[in-house]
Amino acid sequence: MKSPKTNGFVERFNGTVLDEFFRVKMRETFYETVDALQADLDAWLVHYNTERPHLGYRNQGRRPIETVMSFVSQEG
Repeated sequence: MKSPKTNGFVERFNGTVLDEFFRVKMRETFYETVDALQADLDAWLVHYNTERPHLGYRNQGRRPIETVMSFVSQEG
């Protein structure tokens, strides 16, 4: 069994982007340029941060943008 070695949050994100973006897109799409791949990754990152609920204890099923905004509104 593999376990996070340094930063669990980064390790979890790396696994998620690999499973949900790269493994899917590389089966579906032949990228002729890095720019085309980057454009799809950028769109996926927007989805990841603004549309996709996260189940970790810090987000509690909210989208990351909702979690960030809740902290911003508490400070302001």
